[in-house]
Amino acid sequence: MCCALYKALPMENIALSIVLLLLLLFLLMASVTQEKNLHIVHLGEHLDHKTPEEIEDIHHSYLLSVKENEDDAKSSLIYSYKKISGFAALLNPHEAHKLSEMENVTSVFQSHGRKISLQTTRSWEFSGLHEPTQGNADNDNLWLKSRYGENVIIGVIDSGVWPESKSFNDDGMEPIPLTWNGICQSGDAFNSSNCNRKIIGARYYHKGAEAVLGHPVNRTIDFLSPRDAHGHGTHTASTAAGRRVDNASSVGGFALGVATGGAPLGRLAIYKACWLSLDCSEADVLAAFDDAIADGVHIISISMNDYNQLPYASSCITVGAFHAVRNGIAVACSAGNYGPTPSTVRNEAPWTVTVGAASVDRIFAAPVLLGNNITIPGQTLTSYKLKRKLYPLVSADQVINPGVDKNLTRECSDGSLSPKKAKGKIILCFAETGDTWEKGKEVKRAGGYGLIIASNKVEGNTLSITIDDHVLPATAVDYTNGLHIMKYIQSATRAKAYIVPAKTVLGAKPAPIPYVYSSRGPSTISPDILKPDITAPGMHILAAWKEGSPLGLDADVEKYRIITGTSMASPHVAGALALLKAVHPDWSPSALRSALMTSATLINNEGNPITDHTDALATPFVLGSGFFNPTKAVDPGLVYDASHTDYLIFLCSIGEYNLTGSFKCPENPPSPGNLNYPSVAIPELKGTVTVLRTVTNVGCRGALYVSSVQSPQWFTVKITPAVLYFGREREKKNFTVTVKMNSSFVGKIKKGQYGFGRLKWSDGVHDVVSPLAVSVA
Repeated sequence: MCCALYKALPMENIALSIVLLLLLLFLLMASVTQEKNLHIVHLGEHLDHKTPEEIEDIHHSYLLSVKENEDDAKSSLIYSYKKISGFAALLNPHEAHKLSEMENVTSVFQSHGRKISLQTTRSWEFSGLHEPTQGNADNDNLWLKSRYGENVIIGVIDSGVWPESKSFNDDGMEPIPLTWNGICQSGDAFNSSNCNRKIIGARYYHKGAEAVLGHPVNRTIDFLSPRDAHGHGTHTASTAAGRRVDNASSVGGFALGVATGGAPLGRLAIYKACWLSLDCSEADVLAAFDDAIADGVHIISISMNDYNQLPYASSCITVGAFHAVRNGIAVACSAGNYGPTPSTVRNEAPWTVTVGAASVDRIFAAPVLLGNNITIPGQTLTSYKLKRKLYPLVSADQVINPGVDKNLTRECSDGSLSPKKAKGKIILCFAETGDTWEKGKEVKRAGGYGLIIASNKVEGNTLSITIDDHVLPATAVDYTNGLHIMKYIQSATRAKAYIVPAKTVLGAKPAPIPYVYSSRGPSTISPDILKPDITAPGMHILAAWKEGSPLGLDADVEKYRIITGTSMASPHVAGALALLKAVHPDWSPSALRSALMTSATLINNEGNPITDHTDALATPFVLGSGFFNPTKAVDPGLVYDASHTDYLIFLCSIGEYNLTGSFKCPENPPSPGNLNYPSVAIPELKGTVTVLRTVTNVGCRGALYVSSVQSPQWFTVKITPAVLYFGREREKKNFTVTVKMNSSFVGKIKKGQYGFGRLKWSDGVHDVVSPLAVSVA
């Protein structure tokens, strides 16, 4: 019947229906393709001479040229950056493309939401900073030399701050520096009274994240203000510049001692750009950089990174840091937590200080006593304790529910354990996949009395494993010891065990050990720059934490927490940079970084070379220049300095023109390896390569430096000249590093394989050390 009716329709009606259908499809497709997304537009022209109003008018004019009307242009502008040359706006693909083709527009890229990457009682002491003893002037004490970082302003771009923490009290601090241009922005549970002479400014940024995700801040779990609902920002801020707090510890009394930041009298400026409900948006992060520059900070600490390794012009952190360094602000960035896989390092631009994480000489020992009287070393942060007796011990695969995937029988995954079989026992679980804290919840759900977590194969020995604060008595052992416990369970008729209550132990050896998940080099974006730059404390770091939530501001929760990651290492370096800046206020960001890098240590507390989690020698792609030593860095002897123009020329040399703006690149730019960096990386060496370096004398006049080289395996290195004499302070001297492959190894080494070495200049007082990394073509 339908077919007959269809045939009866006039042909012109059929044709009209087809036309209308095609038109509808076209309109639907057009609406999809014209969907507006948040974009960051980077301009080549710097507008420093313009007022903020004039800059916004210029940005509006760009938008007006691609929008249909003035109202659309105005409503689409999300941020008008003042110190960073550009703006953030809602654009459809056609508009973004048109803007990208305009003169003075160097790049247009879409802004996405980014999750924050969780990337200090003992750490500063382990790093060589000590309180001066009473009655002792101690002229070499860096805290005294720097007046504890007094009046150096550290900008922290993170998840906000909990201002009531004792770490942010301003007792005895001087008035706020007259150079400060920032504000204390009010919002949920935060007003101007929450700022003081320690936290001198606070702002928050959410427009970018809201534009990307299409919904506002969830104010039931987050504060629409600089107040921290996460804890991460409070932790990093107090690590960089927290006040001295006696008797600080985490829940359970772990790490009890004096908590302090690196620059206890430094000032803090808080820039909240990350949210529990919205993650982080590139546009918001860039706005935070923009304000930090305008506000007058001296140092920026940013403990976040892009998930993907992006070209420089497409990374908000790289772009923001580029403009910060142009304005004389040193930027400390976390290297990322994507190790131990090679080439996972993030924030690898040469104008940033890229920081890896390592342990200190403190552990939280909770050994396992087996029924055969063998003791297995373990660590934990749980405060729960077992009654002192032996308990039945089983492995997870012995107490699983029917139907669990055979590949997950040892995992203690959610819902996998049988309460009937697990009740009253200590369970051995392997941490090949999943969150170890969740495994503790599963054991408790099933009625288990205790948990032994055997780390995965990657994490290495007991001193380098990740530990948690579990919901029941628990400890973590390394993978090898996990197999030993499994063997005991399988061989014993009735296996038993006891988890000894945890205690804080100082003086653990060896230390430092690089954090297993700290991201490794080489850089995929610019392999001619050796990254990371340096390593600092980042494992099991105690620092201030949030003390409530929007639903309970005075909740009885931990005021200090122990967490791990490169996020904890970066603010250590920011604090150290602040101390150096206090002593040397005229030093450039690159000089400050050079001082830290060339003075770093390569020796652990056993007097041996630092090794990684597998007990192998830690390479520069793991350690960077070494583990930081702020006290030595204040008097480095020589520095490798670099200007903004040097960075522009470097960008020309790698063909990254989206950040060079109106700068005219040399017709034949030098090799990117010639950037004046405190390390040398030569990827895929062919024949002989020579790179140029320049050192500046920041020590005494009349200094004579002699070079020495530990050549990378398979290569020979020559320094010319081999001796440098400095007749005056601030004198500069050039030298070259020539590298070639030993003829006996030609054709025998795998392509891309790296050899590592060291270059040292010494005057008998200062050792100025740089790592070398060379690979085979």
